[in-house]
Amino acid sequence: MLDIGSGSGLIALMLAQRSGDEVTIDAVELDEAAAGQARENAAESPWPQRIRVHAQDIHHYAQQHAAEYDLIVSNPPYFEPAVACRDQARHNARYTETLTHEALLACAAQLLAAQGTFCVVLPHDIGAEFERLAQQSGWHTAAKVNVSDRADTPRHRMLLALTRRETPLREQALAIKQADGGYTDDFRRLIADFYLFY
Repeated sequence: MLDIGSGSGLIALMLAQRSGDEVTIDAVELDEAAAGQARENAAESPWPQRIRVHAQDIHHYAQQHAAEYDLIVSNPPYFEPAVACRDQARHNARYTETLTHEALLACAAQLLAAQGTFCVVLPHDIGAEFERLAQQSGWHTAAKVNVSDRADTPRHRMLLALTRRETPLREQALAIKQADGGYTDDFRRLIADFYLFY
């Protein structure tokens, strides 16, 4: 498994928790400080031998690891360049200058095994554009989850599972909270393994 733009390694840790002992997770992060935090988090986790953190640009990493991964995940940058952040690391994590969506799709295509799946989480409107770009470059949407705060509020996140082979689309909606402010059963099931208060 591969986590592109791993940041502090949270998603890599979640993948390790949800997968078998034989599975290795590579976490690629451009920012050295964030990669250092990811290394610390992995070392203090129950899965230190299964998570490998690489402080590297994904473009360079992709040249060395073609078609290796059955699952690739990413919570990529999504803001178009605008007013720069004062903190360069924050800027790189949020804006698409260091990793455009076209480049991310190309890297994922290079890294993914033939039967593999590439998953991303994006703001809903940007996710729709990302899906269009993906389809133009030969990807197929296998699954889509439209996330909203409540069932009666606008969708604000899109979770996409993309493959290089044609597959029937599975689409669903996920509301995080009920009208009374409590978490929905669907959301509770989704996060139960990751939160101590469940």
